[in-house]
Amino acid sequence: MNISNKKILITGADGFIGSHLTEELVRRGHDVRAFVFYNSFNSWGWLDHSEPEIKKSLDVFAGDIRDTHGVKQAMKGCDVVFHLAALIAIPYSYHSPDTYVDTNVKGTLNVVQAARELNVSKVVHTSTSEVYGTARFVPITEEHPLQGQSPYSASKIGADQIAMSFYHAFNTPVSIIRPFNTYGPRQSARAVIPTVITQIANGQRKIKLGALHPTRDFNYIKDIVRGFIAVAESERSVGEVINIGSNFEVTIEETANLIAEVMGATIEIETEQVRMRPENSEVERLWADNTKAKMLTGWEPLYSGKEGFKRGLTETVEWFTNPENLKIYKAHVYNI
Repeated sequence: MNISNKKILITGADGFIGSHLTEELVRRGHDVRAFVFYNSFNSWGWLDHSEPEIKKSLDVFAGDIRDTHGVKQAMKGCDVVFHLAALIAIPYSYHSPDTYVDTNVKGTLNVVQAARELNVSKVVHTSTSEVYGTARFVPITEEHPLQGQSPYSASKIGADQIAMSFYHAFNTPVSIIRPFNTYGPRQSARAVIPTVITQIANGQRKIKLGALHPTRDFNYIKDIVRGFIAVAESERSVGEVINIGSNFEVTIEETANLIAEVMGATIEIETEQVRMRPENSEVERLWADNTKAKMLTGWEPLYSGKEGFKRGLTETVEWFTNPENLKIYKAHVYNI
């Protein structure tokens, strides 16, 4: 579908991926309403750091994805919805799982219910590769079994099923985008790549991490943003789950050493128990099959393979090592 003349709502626009997606759509000339989490500071999250021209172009709605009425109000007059608002930190989900059900499952229900009632033209719901759990086969296709190995992943499986149920039951035009591990400027330090970068940038050479052997399929933020837009524009994506991944597998240990290489540092890695997931909760292997994305949307990664990964890491390091950005992060504490 052509989204050029459509009013677009982005939930979670104040977050890592959401802010990059919001900015790119504004740069492309789209009419964007940014749904940000209400707070008494009137903070727009990462959108506060956007260029003045982008902020001036935004229609900002402050609310709470858990509030049915607020979500419907935000969606009025919108044609396309990118639903990204979610709680995503896996360690936090171990001790506060109830908030994940409220935010991720009920929040998604609020979005698709409002979309149904308001006859929205397209909903792109955000899933995660964590719903697959440890790979039973690789590369992972969309037909891979879903395994809730953490309260977070279980809540996202529930959210995905709620979204897809509205497509099946009410013909609500829902597409599910399933990004594999995203990285880039602005990412929370609870994620491994910012954790390594910020420790090195602050002069540490003994880098504290959790498990080193699991593998991930890392994707630079620019590729992920292009993936969201490609899924929204594709008529063939309705009623489909679509992996967005690089089809490149790398261990956490290799990733840390690549970052050190990019930053010109010699490091020693220490495994810290507090950073370890419970044994049966660790996702040991993730590696995306992106064939379906290419077939249905024409999307393919520009930062693929080891060289593409190093290019993305270089751009990420450049952003994090800017003193104005680095000071936002608390590299000396473990972020959950």
